[in-house]
Amino acid sequence: MSRIYAIAAVCLVIAMTAGVFVYTRLAGTPDKFAQCRTTTIAGGTSQIGGPFTLVDETGKTVTDADVIDMPTLIYFGYTFCPDVCPLDTVRNADAIDILQERGLMVKPVFISIDPERDTPEVVEAFTANLHERMLGLTGSPEQVRAASRAYRTFYQKQEGNDQYYLVDHSTMSYLVFPEEGFVEVFQRALRPDDVADRIQCFLEAR
Repeated sequence: MSRIYAIAAVCLVIAMTAGVFVYTRLAGTPDKFAQCRTTTIAGGTSQIGGPFTLVDETGKTVTDADVIDMPTLIYFGYTFCPDVCPLDTVRNADAIDILQERGLMVKPVFISIDPERDTPEVVEAFTANLHERMLGLTGSPEQVRAASRAYRTFYQKQEGNDQYYLVDHSTMSYLVFPEEGFVEVFQRALRPDDVADRIQCFLEAR
C-alpha cells in the first residue's frame, strides 16, 4: 500500500466515523433513499464500491456481479481478529436474522483482508460459525487490495511472525444493491435492531 493511499484511507475512515461527509447529488436528480440515509458521502455514493474479483469458500473465483446478486451487507475483516471482527460480524448476522423474521432477505458477506492466513477453508469455517448464509471471500493480496480500495477501506498488517500478528483495519459495514450499488454504510456502534431497521428502510424504498 502506498503511503499516500494509506493516509487517504485513514482520513476517509476518520471522516466517515465522525459523520462529517457532505452528501451531494446532481442538481435535479431525486434520491429515492433520502429518507433512509443517516450517513453522507462526499461526491455521492458512487465514490464507494465497484468491480472486484475474489475467491469464495470453495476456491472458486467470483466477481462482484456473482456476489452482489441480492441486497448484500459487506464487512471487511479477518478471521484471526481477537475482538472487533467477531463482534461486528455477529452483530451483522443478528441483523440479517431480524430482517429474515420480517420476510426480508439480505446476504451477509465477509471479505478477508488477511489473505496470507485466510485461505478459503479458513474463511469457510469462520463464516459457518456465524451464519448459515454468510458468504466468505478471500483472494490474492492484489485481489484483496483492489476490493478494499473499491470500498475505501483501510487495513495494515502489524509487526509479528508469520502466524501471529494483528491487522489494523476499518470497521464499517456496507449495504449494496445489485442495481444501485453501494447505498449506505453502518458504524460498528449500532445494535442489530438498529441496523435491521435502517436496512429495511432502504429495502422498502427501492
